Amino acid sequence: MASRLNPYLSFNGDARQAMEFYKEVFGGNLTLNTFGEFGMPDAPESDKIMHGMLEADNGFTLMGADTQPGQEYNPGTAFAVSLSGDDSDELRGYWDTLSGGGTVQVPLEKQMWGDEFGMCSDQYGVAWMVNIAGDRSKV
Repeated sequence: MASRLNPYLSFNGDARQAMEFYKEVFGGNLTLNTFGEFGMPDAPESDKIMHGMLEADNGFTLMGADTQPGQEYNPGTAFAVSLSGDDSDELRGYWDTLSGGGTVQVPLEKQMWGDEFGMCSDQYGVAWMVNIAGDRSKV
């Protein structure tokens, strides 16, 4: 397998719901493994997600898990997941689904650099940036 870079998201007990939501957004194959499946069958967190991985048909990979037992949960405010490209319909579809039920910080609209860009937080508090490449000859 080639090296790859992908986001790994932490959740506070709702990783299953969040990862299933992202599967609805991006499609693909979702694998979820619980703490119970990996040596903690009697723990109160046994049904929580120890590791989840979504591999979308378009090559996107997104990983996530519930916070480990005993670890403090700090919602992810120091990062954003960036989606970019030139397929306007595809990226708008992602935007519509991710921002629906979430909070829009910057509406998806044309920016001074010539692209359409928007920022939102989805219903799980994860920050997203969407950039749709525009015609650079007009900038």
